Amino acid sequence: MNPFRLFTWFAALLRSPLPAPRKIHLRLFLPIGLFLLTLICSLGWGWEHAVVHAQSPAADAPVTSPDAGIDKGPAPPQSSGEAAAKDPDVSDAAKKGGVVEPLAAGQYVLEFNRSPVVGNRLRLRSIYDETRLRFTRPRAWKPKSAKLQIRFRHSPALYATRSNLTAYVNGASVGSLPLNKKQGEIGSAIFDIPPDLIQDYNEVVLAALQNNSPTCTQDPFDPSLWTEILPDSKLVFNFQPQPIALNFSHYPFPIFDNLSLEPNQLAFLLPNAVDESWLTATTRFQTSLGRFAQYRPMNTRLLTAIDETKPNERLVIIGTPKTQPALAKLTLPLSLKEGQLRDEQQKVLPNDVGVVMLTTTADKRNPVLVATGNSPEGVAKAVQFLIQSRDRQLGTGQAIVVRQVNDVPPRPSREWAGYLPTASNFQLKDLTTFDNKPYEDMTVRGADAPVMEFDFRALPDDQFSTGNVLNLNYSYSPQVNPLTSLVEVQLDGLALTGKKLDSVTGGSHETLRVVLPEDRIKPNSKIRVRFQLDPRERRSCNRALDQQLWGTVHADTSFELNRTNVARLPDLKLLQFGFPFTAPQDLSKMAIVLPDAPTTNDLALLLEVSARLGRLSQSESVKLDVFQASKLPTQDRGNRHLIAIGTRDRFPLPEALRSEGFTIQEAFRRQRGQSQLQTLPDAEGLVKEIVSPWNRDRALLILSGQTKTGLDHVRDLLNRDFLFFQLREDTVLIDAGEPSPNPYDPNAYTLEFLQQAKQKQQISEMSLLSRILKTLRIGWFIIAPGFIIAALLLYAIAQSYLGRLHKKG
Repeated sequence: MNPFRLFTWFAALLRSPLPAPRKIHLRLFLPIGLFLLTLICSLGWGWEHAVVHAQSPAADAPVTSPDAGIDKGPAPPQSSGEAAAKDPDVSDAAKKGGVVEPLAAGQYVLEFNRSPVVGNRLRLRSIYDETRLRFTRPRAWKPKSAKLQIRFRHSPALYATRSNLTAYVNGASVGSLPLNKKQGEIGSAIFDIPPDLIQDYNEVVLAALQNNSPTCTQDPFDPSLWTEILPDSKLVFNFQPQPIALNFSHYPFPIFDNLSLEPNQLAFLLPNAVDESWLTATTRFQTSLGRFAQYRPMNTRLLTAIDETKPNERLVIIGTPKTQPALAKLTLPLSLKEGQLRDEQQKVLPNDVGVVMLTTTADKRNPVLVATGNSPEGVAKAVQFLIQSRDRQLGTGQAIVVRQVNDVPPRPSREWAGYLPTASNFQLKDLTTFDNKPYEDMTVRGADAPVMEFDFRALPDDQFSTGNVLNLNYSYSPQVNPLTSLVEVQLDGLALTGKKLDSVTGGSHETLRVVLPEDRIKPNSKIRVRFQLDPRERRSCNRALDQQLWGTVHADTSFELNRTNVARLPDLKLLQFGFPFTAPQDLSKMAIVLPDAPTTNDLALLLEVSARLGRLSQSESVKLDVFQASKLPTQDRGNRHLIAIGTRDRFPLPEALRSEGFTIQEAFRRQRGQSQLQTLPDAEGLVKEIVSPWNRDRALLILSGQTKTGLDHVRDLLNRDFLFFQLREDTVLIDAGEPSPNPYDPNAYTLEFLQQAKQKQQISEMSLLSRILKTLRIGWFIIAPGFIIAALLLYAIAQSYLGRLHKKG
């Protein structure tokens, strides 16, 4: 409808004569109606134009397809490049280096025995039991089909028509089967899983209903009620890799995928000259990746050329265009001319400006992260942007110019995320879960309720005295059997105390006072609360009866702790928690020392150490420094905890190798006390902690060996959890029985632990006055009577002396 014709028609209508009674009202109504109709017509024309415009392809449309994540059913086979070519926006961005092209479609087999929950078998007991296995889906995988293959065996006492096994995936049932096999016979079943059920985080639940009677199973704890899931059961799914859009809003993806089913593969490109600025920036970046990884495996290696990159590897390039000339061979979002980075106006960026970019290799198969600048200062600023979460969260797009990064203020040395608060009195809600959320009220249900567990991790230098108390606040439901129902508290599996649930009407916010033994609270401790809930009236064959029973632990459960912070070093067991090198958590009081002109083995071990330090610490920033031997400042040598890396002949701090106890010397000689011997060859790695020769309040960690093979073994020790968490004493010798040991076989390595230090040094962050005041505050009930007794003794001695003087006078 044309609004101009409508306006002419209404104008003629206004000029026509109207009846007198209605003339005023209509002449008021018609202008208002004219305005409203004109507005509606204009809006309708604009809406139609907007719809037509939206249907045409836009030049700045997002890279991700609007159908991403929607399964449209089976598609005809296509090559890895065709998927991106069909979307004009994705292919357009790919030409500019903004998309990583997908690899060919594949199949992934996830066997149950990879989960530590399964081990050699997974057993289901009682009338009803279930077990849960969790797995992730890598971010760039789109499932095409999925199958769950179960191999099992069960008790021959099970009654087939009343016993079955059911599988659930993310809450949806995918199949069920009867438990009707003969004795010793192994059953097998395959369940199809709809691809749209597969999410980023997935859970497989296997539930068994087991009865040994055609009518009613009287004893739910009969040992004949069992079913075993064999460890060769597996989950198989076919997937189609998707194009990966390069955007810092998803960082650390695609450089690090926390949903990956395999170890993340990273490669660092070596610069043409290794200096301290590159060492420090690269080590800080690797530490931040370790914090992203946490418990997830990650493999790192060093490259001398970009074309050495393998499939599924992520390439990281850190350095200026002069130290990393390979940057000129990449398609970068910003211009690089004459060895200098330039902005959109082709002006040279200032030296104090950092640049971070995402691009791809020449074949567009591997994502590349570039942290660069026109000077080492700019490179350091770019890396610091990637490290600090408060700044990194602002990032988006494919390239970021970092002009200013705020310095994160230092945190107290004893403020560690995930550990106990430093206050003497705190509550359960002050502790955090594994995903850094505060604990809330927790409730369990049923007669066979699961145990409630929470971390109770003391700081590594915490020394507890008597008087540690847990005030457990709990509630429970009515209709419990007061004779057999109870609540129990355990510390690391040790039962501390229990209390009957003796009210048939239930309990609300009752308190149980539990004394915590001072010698049992460790940096990896866990407290478990178990409710044994039995119904007052037990009916046969009625499982639903016990679901009315519940127990709750409240978040205002409180703790009272008496402790001082004193650690005795050297002790490699404390290194399992990063102490003392991760105090404070930003690593500002430690440094790593390398030989002058470090080798590739030295650098590989440096990256592994920094990744492990990242796994063991949580902070807003990373402030550790890396020095070469000849450039280590005297002040840092005495004021920092040090980690020294290198073979014996190139060790950066040779005086440390002459410390007491076990030492490695020239010509493959070893010495321990007065004993000396020579070994040919000596391929063992050495991990040794000593008190720093330059400061008795600091520690020095030695990572060494006679050969580069020894350094590789030390690197394996730091990379593999099943080796690292065996550390103890103050000296460890590690060797492998074969040149390329199986990374998943704990028996492939030999560890020998030695205690060399004759006397340990006490290290504490508290001042002398603070120690005295805390001792007085904790031990007042002993010190006060002591003062009184001492005063009485002095009074008696003084009176006796005065009496003797009086007699002589």
